[in-house]
Amino acid sequence: MHNIFITNGYNGHIMRKKTIEYQMFCLEGDKMAKSEPLRTNDDIEVIKKYFLDRNRIRDYVLFTLGINTALRISDLLRLTWGDVLDFNTDLFFNHITVTEKKTHKKTIILINHTSKAALEKLRTNLNKVIPQNYIFKSRAGDNQPIHRSRAYCIIKEAALANHIEGVICCHSMRKTFGYHAWKEGFPPAIIMDIYNHSSIETTKRYLSINQDDKDYVFHKLQL
Repeated sequence: MHNIFITNGYNGHIMRKKTIEYQMFCLEGDKMAKSEPLRTNDDIEVIKKYFLDRNRIRDYVLFTLGINTALRISDLLRLTWGDVLDFNTDLFFNHITVTEKKTHKKTIILINHTSKAALEKLRTNLNKVIPQNYIFKSRAGDNQPIHRSRAYCIIKEAALANHIEGVICCHSMRKTFGYHAWKEGFPPAIIMDIYNHSSIETTKRYLSINQDDKDYVFHKLQL
């Protein structure tokens, strides 16, 4: 568990304890509550702006890749620069090949323009990147990715700061991808395949499709 505050003495002990407790609250809260997608483009943009306005480029890229690749947080945090960047040509690959930690299945994800632009922003912000460096490198210690509990808190903090309703956490990023793909009218079979779901009912439950979403279809489709 990484600490945000670095202080000395008794006050430092209290602050570190509160930091750890807050991170555990983030993680345990998300285990107990059903996460939801970010349902509007406005919500997505305010979170991006929140990170950029504070020059938190790493966190901005974490969020941008999370909603554009639909990777689980455990797979997202394991990405290295060598996974996304061809160091021979100095160009980003068109695809990421990932062996999923949860399922052990190999999946191939296209790196879209938005993701490439975000990665380039982070690369420019860093002094140097090498293939074995984690993209979402922790500021504590040597080459280690941030802990998933820290990632949870990063996303939750941005959602709370911008008064976004619902249970928003790391898994919301993965759900946001599918939710917007569904709203844009992409074939359900493809969305199911991306998530490795066995039925459309599983995908509907996973994406937290509610009455407002159904009403949107009736409103949009004026025959």
